[in-house]
Amino acid sequence: MMPTALITGAAARLGRAVTEELHRDHNVIVHYRHSAEAARALVERLNSKRPDSATAIQSNLASAAECEQLAQAAVSAFGHIDVLVNNASAFFPTPIGGANEEQWDTLIGSNLKTPFFLCQALAPKLQARNGCIVNLVDIHAEKPMPQHTVYCAAKAGLAMLTKSLARELAPDVRVNGIAPGAILWPEQESEGYNKEQILARIPLGRSGDPRDIAQTARFLVSFAPYITGQILAVDGGRSLNM
Repeated sequence: MMPTALITGAAARLGRAVTEELHRDHNVIVHYRHSAEAARALVERLNSKRPDSATAIQSNLASAAECEQLAQAAVSAFGHIDVLVNNASAFFPTPIGGANEEQWDTLIGSNLKTPFFLCQALAPKLQARNGCIVNLVDIHAEKPMPQHTVYCAAKAGLAMLTKSLARELAPDVRVNGIAPGAILWPEQESEGYNKEQILARIPLGRSGDPRDIAQTARFLVSFAPYITGQILAVDGGRSLNM
């Protein structure tokens, strides 16, 4: 029986790359919020490679109840779940003096609340299959980015959630994180996120590729049975020089 992976925010950017990589040896569930067309196109392409190996499920993931509903739908899709990849994330600046409660709820919700409640909802199924969880964290969980206080705090919470769940769900479920560096650039440049300045401080001298994150995710899922509670920085050495 082929293992099954649920990837949140799977229709575009890093989520799509991770989904395509895990599809090499997993059935995949493509979660999306608003990107229905992109999700359908991805599922169609993956199913053309291996029939009945991919499906898409929509959810806003705005509440614990919606997380539970997604978890149930994901299990029903293939009958089991072996891997959860918490990738869906909101990202935007929240400068002090201008941030509001809605922005707080969005950033904390997508980056911390949703991963927790999805992990909780799927924990019994993952334990039954000796499964694993991979959380997409951020190098800025440790080194803050100017004017992104709420986002950085949310990712710091996700880093601790990763480590805490690794203890709580052991020995049946492994829980690890990936902290991307300069892989995909935001659509709008903001203070603390100047592309030229960032590239100048990366020891490897270049930005990364979504495949770097995808291949790391597949390593943690398929080739790292004795690794848990770790957050791997995939950043070209940037965290050494921030």
